[in-house]
Amino acid sequence: MKRLLPLLPLFLVLQLYSKAELPNILFILSDDQAWETLGLHGGEVKTPNLDRLAAQGTLFTHAYNMGGWHGAVCVASRTMLNTGRSIWRAQAAEERIHQGEEETFWAEHLSEAGYTTYMSGKWHVRKPAADAFDHVAHVRPGMPKTVPSAYFRPDPTGQNSWAPDDKSLGGFWEGGKHWSEVVGDDGVAFLKQAAGKEEPFFMYLAFNAPHDPRQSPKAFVDMYPVENVKVPENFLPDYPYKVEIGCYSTISKGQPSYLRDEKLAPWPRTEEAIQLHRQEYYAIITHMDKQVGRILKELEASGQKEETIIIFTSDHGLAVGRHGLMGKQNMYEHSLRVPLIIAGRDIPAGKQINIPVYLQDVMPTSLQLAGQEIPHSVEFKSLLPLLAGEETIHYPALYGAMWPNKQRAIIKDGWKLMHYPKGDIYRLYNLQKDPLEMDDLANDPNQAERVVALKAGLRELQLGMEDPLVVQKTP
Repeated sequence: MKRLLPLLPLFLVLQLYSKAELPNILFILSDDQAWETLGLHGGEVKTPNLDRLAAQGTLFTHAYNMGGWHGAVCVASRTMLNTGRSIWRAQAAEERIHQGEEETFWAEHLSEAGYTTYMSGKWHVRKPAADAFDHVAHVRPGMPKTVPSAYFRPDPTGQNSWAPDDKSLGGFWEGGKHWSEVVGDDGVAFLKQAAGKEEPFFMYLAFNAPHDPRQSPKAFVDMYPVENVKVPENFLPDYPYKVEIGCYSTISKGQPSYLRDEKLAPWPRTEEAIQLHRQEYYAIITHMDKQVGRILKELEASGQKEETIIIFTSDHGLAVGRHGLMGKQNMYEHSLRVPLIIAGRDIPAGKQINIPVYLQDVMPTSLQLAGQEIPHSVEFKSLLPLLAGEETIHYPALYGAMWPNKQRAIIKDGWKLMHYPKGDIYRLYNLQKDPLEMDDLANDPNQAERVVALKAGLRELQLGMEDPLVVQKTP
């Protein structure tokens, strides 16, 4: 029987995992799930299965995605996750793959370590899933197809002609069964298949939920009466820098042009529209949580739970009404920050780690668990030292970027400085005292030295990341 080793000092982990039978790795990924959408945080969303998983393992409360090089942030996040490369090098890797060059992906590293690999769900990266995994079930696109009635809801008269449980609209219902339920089915089937094998498994189960169109069965929508849904405290009818950050512009004929995410609710935003969209967001998350529960139940029933490390996270968050925004193409906590849970035998139970990390750190973590040396091309860091209590700082500072020339951010020592190059606008937030990022201190004279220091820190990160903004300007 495969067995796990207890958490030991890092140098012992590296020596012993290569000599022992290896742990299974069950990786579950959601899409567009903001960090606060776990019931354990005391909010409105009901996630009993994920809450239970967090109680059995360790919750990382400050896990971040770096951002994206275009509006489909999912592509950048997943390319970074599977290659281990930071944002701009991941973009270069994506282009190399497009040109037919080879790039070793996460699953392939684990295959080399003796793992049988499985995949189902959203992929959304250049390399075909069948080239990276041994067993592939359903491969989904970036998002389910949607219809015009899904946008700008409700209209100025308050009408809403779109319903999340209307199967005739396709989307998540295309094919006859909700896509989240299909991932649940595939996960259960894979676990049954793996139960009889000697070699360890790596399963990559990627939900499209809760990405729009946010469709779920009526019973889940009814769990959240729209009139009871709270409007976020940092709700705004209009984001003052929507043009500068790239989510809104005016085309030549004077008609507004929006990012697709921002088309979902009328602009300026209304509280009623945000309640409606948050109702649907919560419902599809709870529906997904039920499928996660099915997968975890089968893991236990198959007798493999004690041999398995479970990782749950999301590719990035989503605004859904915060700061006047709907999407993920921004540097605020609601869009950069995601849930991250690691559980399994010998992973500390009921523990929370508040040290900032990148969600993509799970990739080298799994390689280390598999007794593999982390390749030089992998820029993210294993979380094992944090889990073992060996670190108090994981990165000196975290970096965020959106588009080659639209937005940048640095997170350091509990502060976040955002930069919008168009207009040379800075925004500064004290994340400890102001976690909802409502009090911009960039022009506070008392913070002038801090702004200067964070600007210097941001430039240092940009140089290290080969950021196109500084690469173009640096001799």
